[in-house]
Amino acid sequence: MNRRTFFYGTAASAALAAAGRAQSATLKGNLKQSATLGCFGKMRTDIEAVCALAAKVGLKGLDLVGPKEFPAMRKYGLVPTMIYGTRSIPNGINRTEYHEQCEKEVREGIANAVAEKGPNVILLAGNRRGMSDEQAIENSVAFVKRVISEAEDKGITLCLELLNSKVNHKDYQADRTSYGVEICKRVNSPRMKLLYDIYHMQIMEGDIIRTIRENIQYIGHFHTAGNPGRNELDENQELYYPAIARAIVKTGYSGYLAHEYGPLGDPVQGIEMAVRACDV
Repeated sequence: MNRRTFFYGTAASAALAAAGRAQSATLKGNLKQSATLGCFGKMRTDIEAVCALAAKVGLKGLDLVGPKEFPAMRKYGLVPTMIYGTRSIPNGINRTEYHEQCEKEVREGIANAVAEKGPNVILLAGNRRGMSDEQAIENSVAFVKRVISEAEDKGITLCLELLNSKVNHKDYQADRTSYGVEICKRVNSPRMKLLYDIYHMQIMEGDIIRTIRENIQYIGHFHTAGNPGRNELDENQELYYPAIARAIVKTGYSGYLAHEYGPLGDPVQGIEMAVRACDV
């Protein structure tokens, strides 16, 4: 039994076969797209198959990844569009007692981003636990100032993720665009931006296109998902992504838009649909 025969006799063959069903994409490319591993359903455990499918449908990279995914991504020419920095959603940069651990994680993330030519490292705000927004903003700014010089020197953008506190992440503090923008203003660095998650901000604020237009200078990255449900970008959810994508393109935005949803149906069809919806 040769190596090829053995490989296709394993469970990995099913994932690669699924990737093979995708249509090779020719995209307009006005908006650079990527995706998180969760979009690929059960296939996510086979990074080779994920990368093969991602490249075939026209994605430029993968989001929320780390060193174990990098070798396969390099093989398929995919960029790590958002690299892990801080890891804990509830224990984030809003509290000084977590700053030492967060700093270690962010510096590691910056090093990984430099090595793999990735543009962004994620920051997570942390839960309120009764803390006022003003105190949380002060603490968050103090944290960012510990690491921003390195980010600036290495050309890496730190992106604070906005999440909803109504459905998925109860008590999360950075649950409004204005909160994140205030941190960006006080840090006053081109390397401090927001990860604007369209799904989460639809739940908390709505008025997505206007908010993006008014705050694009503070947005370094986007996430997508259908609402309600955080599933595919299909006709069963309320966000019209072609219009949102067109609005983003018209701002002159040059970063990445990453899909981050859990597929209910066939993951190959789901990712193809998401890419088409945002290729404007």
